[in-house]
Amino acid sequence: MPPQPVRIFVTGGTFDKEYNERNGTLFFQDTHVPEMLRLGRCLLDTAIQTLLMIDSLEMSEADRRLIAEHCRIAPETRIVITHGTDTMVQTAAHLGREIQGKTIVLTGAMVPYKFGSSDGLFNMGSALAFVQTLPPGVYIAMNGQVFRWDRVRKNKEKGVFEAD
Repeated sequence: MPPQPVRIFVTGGTFDKEYNERNGTLFFQDTHVPEMLRLGRCLLDTAIQTLLMIDSLEMSEADRRLIAEHCRIAPETRIVITHGTDTMVQTAAHLGREIQGKTIVLTGAMVPYKFGSSDGLFNMGSALAFVQTLPPGVYIAMNGQVFRWDRVRKNKEKGVFEAD
């Protein structure tokens, strides 16, 4: 049986940040997801849709409702969401309470993709693998590990996600 199509929702986060060499700030321009899929030689049937381009610390409950609504109406049952790591757990919890019957995997990066030493490409590949193999539910995929939405926390001291 061929793999099911995967919807990728982009919300911003470190994944898509760019570096302004003139003033030393990070900013958003456009998503790097298409380039990442090309570099990873991804053969999956994917549909990429940008919902937001914000730092997750700026994400509001209205933004989370917007993400949930797009997950709900998406024709695909397998969804990957790129998200900033600071509030990824909160968005996963919102989706875990709101969405049934779909496999949703949130992922992000600790280092911007454009920096070259980013974990983003690996995390995207992992999320795409997990979304195809996990049962319906909401998960976070970071650094080769996957966590259920209600059993994960970000350890800010270590800069990793871990089981809660």
